[in-house]
Amino acid sequence: MVDDDSFDVSPRDIVILKARVDNPTASTRKLSQVLESEYGITLSHNRINEILRTMSEEEIFRETILPNREIFRHYQFRIAFNFPNFEDNWRSCYEDLMNDPHILVFFTADSNYHWHCISQFRTNDQMERWVHEFFKTHGELISEFHNTMLHSVHKFQTEAAIFDDILAETEEGRKYLEHGE
Repeated sequence: MVDDDSFDVSPRDIVILKARVDNPTASTRKLSQVLESEYGITLSHNRINEILRTMSEEEIFRETILPNREIFRHYQFRIAFNFPNFEDNWRSCYEDLMNDPHILVFFTADSNYHWHCISQFRTNDQMERWVHEFFKTHGELISEFHNTMLHSVHKFQTEAAIFDDILAETEEGRKYLEHGE
């Protein structure tokens, strides 16, 4: 979980990140034009490139490729534990889930500390074989395993407008938002 104070990012840099998310394939020259016309930020394309590289190195964002959601079938797994076996077995299971290419998102989401995963497979048979192998490897740890196929994934992206919430937190950020209106 990220603390509120863990990322100290200037409102200007949040605007640059917002512009990048809104224009993922635009050149930095184009981003420079967008920033100036929409937010009144005047920076060279070289400076924008430097800022984006620095934010990436500081892991403020990661560049990922999101395949078309129609390529895979998506499933949600919820894993409950056999707690007497937890101490001896949790780390191996955790590492396997973290490193598994089928696991798109892995999180804890309830007061029972169940692990939840959003996974992706090409076919139901591929998913069923994966679950079978998962149980063979980690069955001693698992007390319950719930599997839900996500039949229709309607949205699979981050919208640039989400950064408006961060910008609204500071006076400087609010000025950028007002300029864009």
